[in-house]
Amino acid sequence: MSARTRSSSGNISPASSRWNSAPRHARRAHARRRRGDSRLLHQNRVGTAVAEGKEAKIFDGPNGPEEYILEQGIFADLAIVKAWKADTTGNLVFRKTARNFNLPAATCGKACVVEVEEIVPAGSLNPDCIHLPGVYVQR
Repeated sequence: MSARTRSSSGNISPASSRWNSAPRHARRAHARRRRGDSRLLHQNRVGTAVAEGKEAKIFDGPNGPEEYILEQGIFADLAIVKAWKADTTGNLVFRKTARNFNLPAATCGKACVVEVEEIVPAGSLNPDCIHLPGVYVQR
């Protein structure tokens, strides 16, 4: 059972959701992925040959203004991942260390091919336990 609080307007809301408890950088990265922004910021490449001809941004940091170089992200044509369970609609559940890199690998490819240990009927997986929705899976 989740804890609930009552706001001043009388509405009942969850005390803390998974989204609100996530670190700020995770929320920003999620928002960038949603928008399709694949650029990455790097500070350690400023002033090097790698930084020549690339866009630079200046942000206020704890030690004053800091310069960052924008880099383009990597796009894959094909992503091959292994999952523990899948239903017939393509929803996936990963197990153990497969949860670390299979999710980002599957979402960065134009097409995703999955190998699973067990295929179950649609609707038999708990929606809260699905790690990768079926919209990312082609085969």
